[in-house]
Amino acid sequence: MFVRYFTLLLLLAAPAGVAAPASVQGIELRTAATGAELSLTISGYGHHTVFLLDKPERVVIDLANTRLAPGVRLPPAGDAVQQVRSGQQPGETLRLVLQLTQRLSLQEHLSVLADGRSRLVVSLDSRVFTAPEQREAPVGTPVPAPAPAPAAAQMPKPVAAIPKGRDIVVAIDAGHGGQDPGAIGKSGLQEKDVTLAIAKALAERVNQTPGMRAVLTRNSDRFVVLRDRIDLARAARADLFVSIHADSIANADVAGSSVYVLSDRGATSEAARWLAERENAADLKGGVNLRGKNQPLAKVLMDLSQTASIGSSMEAAESVLTWLDRVGEVRKSRVQQAGFMVLKSPDIPSMLIETAYISNPAEERQLRTASHQQEIAGAILNGLTEYFVAHPPDGSNLAANKGAAAQGRLP
Repeated sequence: MFVRYFTLLLLLAAPAGVAAPASVQGIELRTAATGAELSLTISGYGHHTVFLLDKPERVVIDLANTRLAPGVRLPPAGDAVQQVRSGQQPGETLRLVLQLTQRLSLQEHLSVLADGRSRLVVSLDSRVFTAPEQREAPVGTPVPAPAPAPAAAQMPKPVAAIPKGRDIVVAIDAGHGGQDPGAIGKSGLQEKDVTLAIAKALAERVNQTPGMRAVLTRNSDRFVVLRDRIDLARAARADLFVSIHADSIANADVAGSSVYVLSDRGATSEAARWLAERENAADLKGGVNLRGKNQPLAKVLMDLSQTASIGSSMEAAESVLTWLDRVGEVRKSRVQQAGFMVLKSPDIPSMLIETAYISNPAEERQLRTASHQQEIAGAILNGLTEYFVAHPPDGSNLAANKGAAAQGRLP
């Protein structure tokens, strides 16, 4: 099954702490022989995921915490779109499905309207597949659009984003690799292969999300020393570190995912190491420099950095765990803490995700499938984006746009 996700963030002027359901207040569909364009007018705040499925060919739009507004009707099908249907999914998620007559390329665009609502436009076109080298073109590659509608039906011009800041960098670590296979399932599935597949799927989605960029600690079947994984994330100036694993236990009945952050004990041991080597240590994020500081001051600076990092790690991990619970079983409903080496960066929020138990036959079968790997990657990305919307890193585009919105400087 071919699946491709596009996760969108709506950063609208919703009061903090308010989670009232959004509503789809308008749906327009324009079709042509070469494709179609669907336009949704949405109120409120939510996470939106758009993906393609085949056998049969479909485009699916999931709108979290959203409903159809009273009186809104689905548009009729035509040309490239065979059928349009909708349904309310668990968790107040509104799902729209367009059944297609052929495989189409997908491109999305989100804009904020002058009245505070948002507009999501999903463009579908077959012509991009006439050139094979364009099939893996990243999101943002220009796609020939269907013929424009009459002037009266033209969409409002999108609001231009403020061109400030930088991309949020996510370091993605595929556990094990090379001569270290990790856990091995009953049918022979190796953890190193599963983690690499999920890490690549997650990296692709991160790179397709405006304002975010992924860095992989390994992109092939090779062994990477644990501390080198941390160093790679630091060299990339990552805003967050995610290590992907698949757990194993003697009891084959045990199933479910879990998420870990660094324990206080693990933090203490790492702090001692950094303080012992501070004359050679790189600066901590935020411009904190341990070189030349006396022991008491250096310890205070390190403690402050680690405390902030663990707190941020916990918040991000809780968000990811909530989304993992929507795509499969969660064994531990709370974020766990442990002293795993890859979590020991003193200034980069870090989490380790046990995606499932490879020792459980049913979960091993799921982990082997590309569709489940995609689901896990999509859930992790949703959790990360939810965290970054609430806590945009300093200097990022998201922080710049959020600050501008708070000051009323967005058009």
